Amino acid sequence: MVAKQFNISWMLIMVFFYTFLLLLACTDDAKQPTYAKDIAPIIYKYCTPCHRPTQPGHYNFTNYQQVASNAEKILYVVRNNQMPPWPADADYTHFVNEQVLSRDEKKLLETWVSLKCPMGDSSKIPPLPTFGNGSMLGEPDKRIAVKPIALEGNFRDRFLLIKVPYELANDTLIRAVEFVPGNTRVVHHVNGDMVRFDFDKKQNVFDGEWVSDMKLDSTIQMAYKKIGVLHDDESYPTLIKSIVNYLPGVIAQQYPDGIGGWKANKKNAFLLADLHYGPSEINTWDSSYINIFFAKNIPYRPLKEFQMGTLGVSKIEPALIIPPDKITSYTSKYTIDKDISILTVNPHMHLLGKSFKAYALTPQQDTIRLIHIPRWDFNWQFFYTFKKMLKIPAGSTIVVEGVFDNTSNNPFNPHHPPREVRDNNGSMRTTDEMFQFIVTYLPYETGDENRSLAR
Repeated sequence: MVAKQFNISWMLIMVFFYTFLLLLACTDDAKQPTYAKDIAPIIYKYCTPCHRPTQPGHYNFTNYQQVASNAEKILYVVRNNQMPPWPADADYTHFVNEQVLSRDEKKLLETWVSLKCPMGDSSKIPPLPTFGNGSMLGEPDKRIAVKPIALEGNFRDRFLLIKVPYELANDTLIRAVEFVPGNTRVVHHVNGDMVRFDFDKKQNVFDGEWVSDMKLDSTIQMAYKKIGVLHDDESYPTLIKSIVNYLPGVIAQQYPDGIGGWKANKKNAFLLADLHYGPSEINTWDSSYINIFFAKNIPYRPLKEFQMGTLGVSKIEPALIIPPDKITSYTSKYTIDKDISILTVNPHMHLLGKSFKAYALTPQQDTIRLIHIPRWDFNWQFFYTFKKMLKIPAGSTIVVEGVFDNTSNNPFNPHHPPREVRDNNGSMRTTDEMFQFIVTYLPYETGDENRSLAR
């Protein structure tokens, strides 16, 4: 009887022991990240929007095989904060659509790679996100083709001024404009404006050659006349700045209904004032286009903008003359005379840029943080929109600080050996320099600081 009880007790102990091991194993499995459960959502959120067919990413990350075979590369660029591209310091200021992996997300990725990239239960892989066909914003109300451009395979940059004319049946309010590159391998960036023609002063918006090479046409007046931007009497139409912009990875700016927007007349054109094509080793073509999204017929607050630094409202101190073999610092300051609500900021430098910081000092000497980019990268220049409007009180001084590295240690320095570099009156050439800070704002209204800018 005793032996029988002993056997039963021993069996119960063994059952308990194996159950414990099974639970422990399950717990360990739950702690081990897998592609299906943990990594796919991270990749789909931060990587796939650019790393998929027709987009500028050099690798496609739309399935397990593509991600696992490049796992070490992905981990390297994530550890070094090179990807996803978000130069702004997230510990300094936060913005809408911030592309920054959390510490937990980075840890998951590191552990997954160290475990040799386990797939997990493939049936649990989330579906690939649905991306817009030809747009990151949705179905446009109007799509306009940019004149196709032939590019020689001569390893040279090209900077073009292009008119993109269009007509509307009625005067219309536009809420967003999106530039979509046709050839993502060569289109580097675009800064574009909108031209509103007076109906009686412009008979044909489609006249002119449409394209001007910014290195060949010596004056803006000559270029505008060549591409047909002027009125028929050669007077200047209304020019609305910074309507359409593009950089790889950047989604076209749009604000909540009632904020921003631009009035378009019946006769208009977009003026791509700085369409930059990067060097190509082969002869190729670009056939880009522009999407227009109309606004609801409701009252809206039109945007305002000022630009500090090069060609702006505030001078650079000292003058932007960057000596060779030195790291030098420059500042620009601008005092506002009315309360404003800042929506978006855009820092800009060229290849010698090293770091960028902007903040506002109130009359009480309180500091309002705007943006800090500790490691400048010419290839990633965003328009940063705050999560909520940022009130800057009257009498505040906006301070911009830039550091430039004109030494041989700067891998992006275009000159070997280094030589003196200037801004050359706002030259667009990347081998010259710029130091700019563009601020998009509204006159302040009560409650703006609580108004979300997420759409």
